[in-house]
Amino acid sequence: MVAPSPASFSQLPGDDPYQLNRLADELATRESAALTRPNDGLDIHDLPTFVPLSHNNVFLTDPDFKVEEFLLSRSNTSLPDLRSELREYLSQLKEELVKLINDDYEAFISLSTDLKDEGDRLVRVQSPLKDLKLQIIQSRTELQSIQDAIQEKLEKRAILREEKTLLHLLLKLSDSVTRLESLLLIAPLGKESSRSPDVQPVSLPSYLDSADESTESKSRGNRAKHLGRVAAEYMQLLYHASKARAEKCIFVDQIQWRIGRIQSTISSDLDHVFAAALIALTDSKGEKKITEVEKTKLLSDVMECLRTYDILGLWRDAEDVLRKEVVRTFVRKTIYPGALAAPHSPIVPHTPFAASKMTSFPSSTLLPPRTPYTPFTALISTKQINSFSMESTSTSPFIYLLEDNDDPLARLYNQVLRFVERDLSRIMSIAEIVSIKSVSSSRPEKELSPSPSTEHTSQEFEIMANVIWEEIGRAMIDELGGVIFASGRPNEFRKHYELSQAFIRSLEYLAPSVHSIKAMRAHPTYIAFRQRWQLPVYFQMRWKEVVGSLEDSLSVVRIEPIFSQDKVSFATSQANAVWVAITACWSAEVFIADLCHRFWRLTLQILSRYKIWLDQSISQHEAIPKPSIGPTVDKNPSSPPQTRASTPVQTHELASSEIIAVDDATLRRNVAVMVDIKVLRTHVLTLWRGGISMMLEVSDDEVNGASAQEALHTSLSNLTCVIPPLSDEIVSILTRRCCDALLPVRSIPSQFRATSNKRTPTEPSYFVASILRPLKLFFGIGVGDGVGIPLGEDYIQPYSVEIFDNVAQRYIYYLTAMKKTEESLRRLKKGKKPTFSLFGSANAGKDDDGRDEERIRIQMILDVDAFGRDGESLGVVLQDCEAYNTLRDMVQVLEGDSS
Repeated sequence: MVAPSPASFSQLPGDDPYQLNRLADELATRESAALTRPNDGLDIHDLPTFVPLSHNNVFLTDPDFKVEEFLLSRSNTSLPDLRSELREYLSQLKEELVKLINDDYEAFISLSTDLKDEGDRLVRVQSPLKDLKLQIIQSRTELQSIQDAIQEKLEKRAILREEKTLLHLLLKLSDSVTRLESLLLIAPLGKESSRSPDVQPVSLPSYLDSADESTESKSRGNRAKHLGRVAAEYMQLLYHASKARAEKCIFVDQIQWRIGRIQSTISSDLDHVFAAALIALTDSKGEKKITEVEKTKLLSDVMECLRTYDILGLWRDAEDVLRKEVVRTFVRKTIYPGALAAPHSPIVPHTPFAASKMTSFPSSTLLPPRTPYTPFTALISTKQINSFSMESTSTSPFIYLLEDNDDPLARLYNQVLRFVERDLSRIMSIAEIVSIKSVSSSRPEKELSPSPSTEHTSQEFEIMANVIWEEIGRAMIDELGGVIFASGRPNEFRKHYELSQAFIRSLEYLAPSVHSIKAMRAHPTYIAFRQRWQLPVYFQMRWKEVVGSLEDSLSVVRIEPIFSQDKVSFATSQANAVWVAITACWSAEVFIADLCHRFWRLTLQILSRYKIWLDQSISQHEAIPKPSIGPTVDKNPSSPPQTRASTPVQTHELASSEIIAVDDATLRRNVAVMVDIKVLRTHVLTLWRGGISMMLEVSDDEVNGASAQEALHTSLSNLTCVIPPLSDEIVSILTRRCCDALLPVRSIPSQFRATSNKRTPTEPSYFVASILRPLKLFFGIGVGDGVGIPLGEDYIQPYSVEIFDNVAQRYIYYLTAMKKTEESLRRLKKGKKPTFSLFGSANAGKDDDGRDEERIRIQMILDVDAFGRDGESLGVVLQDCEAYNTLRDMVQVLEGDSS
């Protein structure tokens, strides 16, 4: 028997009043859909599983057992079941405890039997321990006393050893003092013991006494070497004295006066030997001239003396001897208040090379000479420094001399340079070698700050700074400062400054190393010498000269062009004055390298001032009222023509003499301004590349080359921005003149109808050749002269294209107006045969009207072709001119319709 389906029950609503079958079907459908539907990210909770209690339960093994947490973990278990489970777990624990006791029962029993009688044994063992402890303490006490006694003896021995060492040191100190006194031939101590230590006679050693004939035969080399050995012994004495003084020995204080006496004796003897060697080496007026062998021996003595000075640390004493014996005497004889006015008496003959004289330029010169770029070569390379040797001198002593021998200051500087090269260059090289060896060729390059204490803090010889420049610079400031540093006469001031800078560079060329040059530049005398030059005052005087002449030229706010055939010349006197002012800033008779950035700033200010003058001149010209001019040219060929084409053209479109005069003046003015800006820009950029950029690069880092070039381009851009409006004005005037020549095209129909000659035209109209004639006259094409000839290279092609396009648009405008006129005439002739139609919209007429229309179309085609050829001769590409293509298409349509 088959059970009825749920659907059968649903068909009988009376049998199922609660609709249970329907609910059962819906429940089955939901369950089947839940089984087949994929998981949409919803969490499916599993049913809780029963976990029996064990030793691994985290709640039971927790030292801090919490009942609440344990009960919550068993929340799925009822309390009776939980109680039963806990009882079962308790019984399990008891069973495991009993099992553990049973397993270790034998061990518990054996432990109790093994520990029997162990208490008595421990008591017997403890009884001798007290006596043993007492014996150990007694032995330790005895050993400690022995150790203390031994340590005391060792300390006493150490003290005795130190005292013995100190005694040996004092003996060495005493022996060194005695030995040095004997070497220096100082009076014995026994004869001086009764004297006060404050007053000790210092006797001159016999080997330094020139009156002693027996010791005169000794060479200076033996004297210098003897003092070198004495200096080494003296340095050892100072070392021992410092160690003894650290031990606070009274003996050192007692013999300190003897050490001071030794020091003063060594210093005086060394100064005497060094001075004698210097005098013999540099004395050029002696009766007997020294030979090369003697000169070599003297240089060896000088090196030995300088090495001794370096060992003793008496660098400044050696410099003082050299200053007093050699430099100061020469400076006093050479540099004095009347030295520049004294007659010329050189110590050596003149240089055989021709001296170059500075050429001056008059104030009216257009382009004064500029200062050529010469790199600063005062710093000598290492190879050049090492090329100086104490055996050889420069084969060409004139390579560092100043060229202008006609100037008294130059002669004075050359005399000083010859003296330094002849008498001091080898001594400086020897001192440099000694200083380098003293620091094992590892002297660090340290920056010398310009402080007054520089010469006292240096730990080496600095002859160039502390001797040569100290004496020469101070004498120049004190004796000749009123003449050299006087800024009242700019030309003489600049010449003195340039000569002084050249003298300093030549002097630095003679320096033995770069370190010597840095030391000289950091010397206070060098800084004071540079500060005496009143460069700001000189710049102000030059500024007044340059700006004053420029303002005189720019005071006339009117452009008066003066054209010439030269393409690099200016068209106005104002532009010429601007260029002369700029070149004057960088000319050889004005420019000073230390004022480079001030002259650069003045150059930019001159360009800015010229821009202001141009704006004022142009605005003044624009303020002048101009006569009214005809309709403007519409540059958009697609723009609609005027609605009333039949209105006659106004008579003022014809160029009057007044309009022509105004336009000619405007063209000349605009061309002059454009030419001046172009030429000035070219000259300034050439000057920048040829000298200014390199001069700014060798100057300080206040303004680098990139920012300076950017500033120059900005100033030139401000000038060139004036050109586009002027160029547009020129194009407008030329376009208007060309369009005026196009006016006869409107009378072509009436001309052909009125004439009796009905032949077909073969040549273009007479006015076609004159359409672009104003443009040709402007650029001087076909004529000898033209206003725009200077602009021909840059502007003839763009001007021709733009003006040709504008005239073509006006041509189209006239043809469109003629078409509207013909259409108006056609509407007036009602019922008559059609009249002339420019674009062939009417049917071909008969007799005269048809022939006139044909001849008019042919004439227009000839005119347009001739106009195009005229434009091509000026460089216009007809294919690229949209207006001309439109014009040609208009007349070609006429030809196609007529056929």
